[in-house]
Amino acid sequence: MPPLPALPPMTTGQMVFAVAILALAILPNYIAIWQSFHRVFPTPLERMFWFLLAIFVPVLGGVVYLIWGRKRGRKPS
Repeated sequence: MPPLPALPPMTTGQMVFAVAILALAILPNYIAIWQSFHRVFPTPLERMFWFLLAIFVPVLGGVVYLIWGRKRGRKPS
């Protein structure tokens, strides 16, 4: 198997763009995981569902939680 070719060097602007795209992909999941632990849901099963969705369906799971899951949970009083 031949070795992989070397990647060309990135400029500073390209590096900033790549990091921003990576952060935007990770952020919804981080928020979904954090809030699924800190909000009160109608059942423990629903809380676990949102948590596992964010873990096992990387970007889409976090976005789905932000659209529908946040409305289901309430802040603890």
